[in-house]
Formats: sequence, C-alpha cells, structure tokens
Amino acid sequence: MSTKAHTPKQEAASSTKMLRAMLGIGIISAFLIVSAFELTRPRVERLQAEALEKAVFNVLPGTESIRAFGINAQGELVDKATGENTEYTCYAGYDQNENLVGYAVEAAGQGYADIIRILYGYDPKEQVVIGFQVLESKETPGLGDKIEKDQRFLDNFKALDVGVTPEGKLKNNVITVKQGEKQNPWEIDGITGATISSRAIGNIIGASTSAVVPMLHGQSPPKLETEPKDKPVESNE
Repeated sequence: MSTKAHTPKQEAASSTKMLRAMLGIGIISAFLIVSAFELTRPRVERLQAEALEKAVFNVLPGTESIRAFGINAQGELVDKATGENTEYTCYAGYDQNENLVGYAVEAAGQGYADIIRILYGYDPKEQVVIGFQVLESKETPGLGDKIEKDQRFLDNFKALDVGVTPEGKLKNNVITVKQGEKQNPWEIDGITGATISSRAIGNIIGASTSAVVPMLHGQSPPKLETEPKDKPVESNE
C-alpha cells in the first residue's frame, strides 16, 4: 500500500528532472548556435562581398574599378558611404581611364521555387543591358538552374534594349518569349523546360529596368573618387 502511495510522487519528480534536462539542453544548444553564427558571420559577409564584387566586374565588361551608389526617393544617385536610406542599390563601373562603363543593378523577384536575386549591367550610353548574373537562386537543379548555365539564354543580356523615351520612360518593357520566338531586341528568348524560371527573369529585369533605368539614364556620369595624391614638398631654395 505504501509503495503504491509514493509512486505518483516519484513519477512527478522524474518528469520534473526530465523537463529541466531538456530545458538545459535547449539553452546550451541555442547558445552554441548563436555563438557559431556570430563567429562565422564576418567570414560569410566577407565572402558575400567578394562574390558580389566579382559579379559586378562580370556584368560590366571592361570595368577596372567600382563605386557603390544608392538611388533615393527623388531618383538621385547617393554615395552609399553617406548612410542615407535609398530605394535601390547600384554599382558604377569605370575603365582604366576612369570613364564610366555602366551601372550594375541589383534586383529580385519570385521564381518557381523561391526568390531569385540577380545583378545586371546597364550601359547608359548605348541604352542596353550588357551583362547578367544570378546572385541567389533555389530553382530546380537541371531545369530551373539553366538560367545560370544556359549560354544561349545568357546571350540575351549582351545587348538587351532598354531605350528611354524623351519623356523618361522605357520605350518597350522587357519580356520573356517562348524559345525560338524572339523577334525584338527588348525580348528575352526563354528556355524550354524552364519556362517559369526564365519568365521570372524577364519579370524581374522588366520591373527593375522600368523603375531604375530612366533614373540612371537621366544622371550625369558620376566621377570616380580617387585618393588625393600627396602634395609635393615646396623647397625654400
């Protein structure tokens, strides 16, 4: 009788110990995860910055140096170093003579599986997109990821027309058409078997160029800021 009377108390004590142990393990696990994240974050951010810089050089052929800008609500280019809140981010590329090659513009939109982040190069002088690269994508391997690997698809972005009217709007919106049906320089020849993903790229670039290109086209080419050279020491002789 006495043994049976103490059984519920023993079970309650065991349950309490188990809950405490689980709580302790959870706290330790959370601490380890946060610690690992904080320790690896600087390296991850550095690698991401290096990958982005490499992508800028890729989408702006002939670029030797770059400078980051934001576009504010008034459509003005603002140096990112100022810390001002901006609507869009872009990177100005300059050749070896410090002449503007063009702008690399970040954009993103919904793909088949998830959000696709891209970077494209814009030449304001010729009013064309001159380069394209996927920065982040989770599209289906072997199908959707052809937007990153299919050279015929990538060739769409060597001279994609994004001309601007005198009123400051795109003459024609960029769109994706079925593979083999491209007839105009502002159309993107799609990928059979990856229709949704290739159409998503057209939607992303179409929306971005409609908003950003007219603003960039109307800007005076920003000068590349270089480190001031040391002044020569004046002689008293």
